[in-house]
Amino acid sequence: MPDKALQHGDLDREQEYVSMLYDRLDGLRSYAATRLSKVLLQTGGTPQARSERESFSQMYTEDIAKYDAAENGLCFGRIDLDGEAADGDALRYIGRVGILDEANDYETLLLDWRAPLARPFYLATPAQPEGVTRRRHIRTRSRRVTGLGDEYLDLAAAERAGVADGTDGVAGESALLTALNAARTGHMNDIVETIQSEQDAIIRSSHKSVMVVQGGPGTGKTAVALHRAAYLLYTYRQQLAKSGVLIVGPNATFLDYIGQVLPSLGETGVLLSTIGDLYPGVIATVHDSLECGEVKGSLEMVEVLKQAVRDRQLTPPEPVTITFDTYPITLDRKTVTRARGRARSSRRPHNLARPIFVSAVIESLADQFAARLGSNVLGGANLLSRDDVADIRDEMREDPDLMDAIDALWPQLTPQRVLADLLTSRSRLDTAARDLTESQRALLHRTRMTGFSPADAPLLDELAELLGVDDAAERDRAQREWRAQIADAQGALDILTGSAPQDLEDELDPEILMAYDLIDADQLAQRQDLGHRLTAAERAAADRTWTYGHVIVDEAQELSAMAWRMLMRRIPNRWMTLVGDTAQTGDPAGSSSWQTVLEPYVARRWKLTELTVNYRTPAEIMAVAQDVLAAIDPTQTAPRSVRESGNVPWAHRVPAASVADEVRRRVAAHTGPGLTVVIAAEDSVGEFTDLASDSVSVLAVRDVKGLEFDSVLIVEPQRILDESPRGLNDLYVALTRATQRLGVVHARPLPDVLAKLVPAE
Repeated sequence: MPDKALQHGDLDREQEYVSMLYDRLDGLRSYAATRLSKVLLQTGGTPQARSERESFSQMYTEDIAKYDAAENGLCFGRIDLDGEAADGDALRYIGRVGILDEANDYETLLLDWRAPLARPFYLATPAQPEGVTRRRHIRTRSRRVTGLGDEYLDLAAAERAGVADGTDGVAGESALLTALNAARTGHMNDIVETIQSEQDAIIRSSHKSVMVVQGGPGTGKTAVALHRAAYLLYTYRQQLAKSGVLIVGPNATFLDYIGQVLPSLGETGVLLSTIGDLYPGVIATVHDSLECGEVKGSLEMVEVLKQAVRDRQLTPPEPVTITFDTYPITLDRKTVTRARGRARSSRRPHNLARPIFVSAVIESLADQFAARLGSNVLGGANLLSRDDVADIRDEMREDPDLMDAIDALWPQLTPQRVLADLLTSRSRLDTAARDLTESQRALLHRTRMTGFSPADAPLLDELAELLGVDDAAERDRAQREWRAQIADAQGALDILTGSAPQDLEDELDPEILMAYDLIDADQLAQRQDLGHRLTAAERAAADRTWTYGHVIVDEAQELSAMAWRMLMRRIPNRWMTLVGDTAQTGDPAGSSSWQTVLEPYVARRWKLTELTVNYRTPAEIMAVAQDVLAAIDPTQTAPRSVRESGNVPWAHRVPAASVADEVRRRVAAHTGPGLTVVIAAEDSVGEFTDLASDSVSVLAVRDVKGLEFDSVLIVEPQRILDESPRGLNDLYVALTRATQRLGVVHARPLPDVLAKLVPAE
């Protein structure tokens, strides 16, 4: 309901309380900054002291970041409770962080929005008031209270105030509409002040398997996913702080768009990544065609990659003669085939099976050499002992010519090398991908390797599983370094022990523990290890085998079958939140069925939830988009828009030669606040890049996934339909990016699904 006119006294009282909260925030920030300064000024000391300083430094740095993030909109709400629900505290103020009054028995001054006691702020309705008689939204700017919005949820309280009760199912309607109508800035804002009940139920869900959040455009799927990440980190801090949370988005533009939401909620330990960048050490810089991406994303690639690895396990077509210690020895097909069979039967990945292959080959060659040596030197009698033969094997392992010959038959491989060799060789493709069609192999082939594409990352990950990492030498080196660290730590503890005067120790209470009573050398060395000083997100980003505590995937419908295989390796506990809309699937390798995607991994242990209210797209635009949705899937219903913008969506047809000029004229004519985007077919985006500025973007459909703009101008919608087998889905996405205005410029006939657009002059 609209804001009720409020007395100045209300504003003054809230201003006084909010000012007090900011004073407390300043105090907390100042305390953390002072403690951090003292910690940073300290130098030297024992290893334990240095470790403690680093821990305190990280803690205080995180506290300061949290307090800084809470500065904007620290307190945004209040609920007034009836006597039964209040339990002695009739008012609860809700904000971004929790603040306690340390001088008054740690009384709660401000509730963190994620705390259970804050939940009625989001759930209370006139039908189910949750003990709330009034919900107040507090609007602030630069620490000043600028407005109040009251909703009375108790009929008697509403009558006493002279207002009608009820909110028509929309909590904080005035605050919500203010946020929805605000001009876009290019970065997503959090919705912590205006979370609605159906969103809150998802954010706070305790479901511990896969939860799918299906929602049409503008339903707040992304915001819900991000706030769920913040809520889970708050509720399961100890568990998730160690394992981390991974958020996967559709593209880098999207990640930049959402990048400030979690920090604004006080959470910085989350890894944001696209599928293309999820493989450590590889940044996707190449874009495949839609057809090529579809082939790479299919499960048929699993067998192709398996065969590509097997094809690197060779047998010599002709016997190879190698001189060892002046004697010729023969590496023949039979020897290699036997060794290869032994290595393959181990069922280890290629690189981990390689030592078995090498040992089998050298064993055979050593026996061959011993027999030859015995017959030539010892008159036909082989009198070499087992130790002699063992020495021969060791010498063979040091022989560069011999090892080069063996390496050529079973080389040490990297995923990057195997994939690059496969994609740039028609002969390798024809062999490994023989079950694919000729046209599919042609799509995969590259004349030269200039980089990897997003669709290559799951292939590299699959190859990493097939190849394995032979890290025996690295582990030996790490073990030696670790033993040295333990020795150093033990030396430090010995110094501490020796520095304590014996007579003092004798006089101390035996229950008083010294430093060396609390920690052993192994623990102390571990604290000094640099890897333990990194955040979980930093360690996870560099470790392909890292397993996360929770994974959130936005635009999850776009992931290919191969991408799902890659992702599921990183979340063995299968605790995931997937948000998307199958009607918006634009990638041919993507999915139109959650069941098809999830059943191979979790069977029926997944839960579908739906968001049904459209907060972004005005009703006028959704009326147009509804026809496109009906063409995609007649059984789907568009989400209900909560508002109208008053702007009629239009289309303007011009001659083909005038399209570019008309687009430029329309963009120049719009001088209002906010952001404008020109959306064009992939192959025509380049025609309008000169329009790009701080307030104008020029993008293809795949780059606007998850984004929103005040004004959207679509160029030649028929070309968008024609360039992809899922062109209708792409058009649906393009239509629903606008928060205020939608226009279409075209020369070709307008598709029938856009018949509701009003012709413009």
